[in-house]
Amino acid sequence: MIVEHFPVGMLQCNCVILGDEKTKRAIVVDPGDDVGRIEAALAKHGLIVSAIVATHAHIDHVGGLADLKRITGAKTMLHEADLELYRELAVQAQWLGVATPPVTSIDDFLTDGGRVEFGGSGVDVLHTPGHSPGSVTFVGPGSTPLILTGDTLFAGSIGRTDLWGGSYETIIASIRSQLLTMPDECAVICGHGPMTTIGRERVENPFLTKGLD
Repeated sequence: MIVEHFPVGMLQCNCVILGDEKTKRAIVVDPGDDVGRIEAALAKHGLIVSAIVATHAHIDHVGGLADLKRITGAKTMLHEADLELYRELAVQAQWLGVATPPVTSIDDFLTDGGRVEFGGSGVDVLHTPGHSPGSVTFVGPGSTPLILTGDTLFAGSIGRTDLWGGSYETIIASIRSQLLTMPDECAVICGHGPMTTIGRERVENPFLTKGLD
């Protein structure tokens, strides 16, 4: 599988491109901004976008969604529980003091246990609420899959829960029930910051080791 990720936008969200090497079909995860850079990365690999998906609907993860849909014609997908949050991009922009990005229609909803296909490849969807009501995690193929956690799990930290719809208890439950069940060797691309592994976070993340001594 082709995997490319890089930070975009003012808040440096990690945008991820996953591509099928044989069919050249791809998905773009969290196109928060810098759509021209995303276009260039797709062109470099000769990829055609099958779907544009979001781990959640905060502006730094979906700000470029409408423009990328307009350019590629690909369908857009997020969890239905974050649809209202996406519709309020103008309010989110006001919080940050930035211009409001264009909003587009959402073509399909991500569901827990669902799958997003692109060519001969695909990722499974886990609903991992807590950072937002509709936060999801994407899990790649294989026995030690690549995991895209969005803002649910970071290297040494977790997503903030003081924004609308956030819940500390819920995000911890999501991580423990959905993510820490994965093998320690699984690589994790977080929504911001460096990559990590499930094993490292299991042992070193202070939010997850708290109360275990």
